[in-house]
Amino acid sequence: MATARRDEPLRVLLAHAHPDDESCATGGTIARLVAEGAAVTVVTCTQGEQGKIALTELQHLHVDNDDALGPERARELSLAMQALGVTDHRYLGGSGHYRDSGRMGIPANNRPDAFWSADPIEAANLMGAIVRETRPHIVITYDANGGYGHPDHIQTHRVTMNGLAAAADATSRAPGEPWDVPLVYWTAVPRDLIVAELTELATRADDLGLWVDPDPGEYPDGVHPDDEIDVEFDVSDYLAQKTQALTAHKTQLTVEGAYWVLASGRGMRIQPREWFIRVKGGHRTSPGYETALDTGAPSP
Repeated sequence: MATARRDEPLRVLLAHAHPDDESCATGGTIARLVAEGAAVTVVTCTQGEQGKIALTELQHLHVDNDDALGPERARELSLAMQALGVTDHRYLGGSGHYRDSGRMGIPANNRPDAFWSADPIEAANLMGAIVRETRPHIVITYDANGGYGHPDHIQTHRVTMNGLAAAADATSRAPGEPWDVPLVYWTAVPRDLIVAELTELATRADDLGLWVDPDPGEYPDGVHPDDEIDVEFDVSDYLAQKTQALTAHKTQLTVEGAYWVLASGRGMRIQPREWFIRVKGGHRTSPGYETALDTGAPSP
């Protein structure tokens, strides 16, 4: 069970960069935690205004046309939150406070409202304020490369980790009473799994409309050696909720049976497990993967 060994419900905060990231990376985890009684907060840092668009009929929303993708993605995110059972969703700084920065190296990175250009202290204090308010036992975000090197994912990692420090520091300017989060995780995918998955997908790429890396052994996106991963979280009982949440993000991806395909053409099987690297707190109780996120969590 994903419940803490304490009298109060487990509280979990997940920090993501854009609408759809929560469903792609942690949709099953969110659904399971909610179903098991955890108080789940999802923080999204931008509305994903710079994203590619999967549907031809919605291309007018693109940044190069009406630049109206953000509100549509916000609507999709609201539907995904309903599918996953989340009742506490927030945008960092409020809706539209930070704008999607786009892929690395484009002019949008340098817009004054781009998340990549955010004042690091302000952004950390905004995240720290949410942490102090919600007082999570567990925080989940990306690794230092943001999973795949997107500026907003990298910035989400930085802002979350700095926000955790601000929340714990009694001298910081983050409002609220200090809170030191006991357990912190980064999302991950095991290398052996991704190589096997992409090798299999390569045989079905044309049927699914996928683009598959011709050398899956070099595939870098969020992939870590298996022995670096601490937790394999079973979400097989929550695939229906995860799939419904993915399906809500119609501008960004399509669901084809057991697979999801991004507007870029990349895709994956909808996984019945999700993986995490523990970077603070807890302890290994066995040489293999842990199966619970709150293993070894100290009581606050």
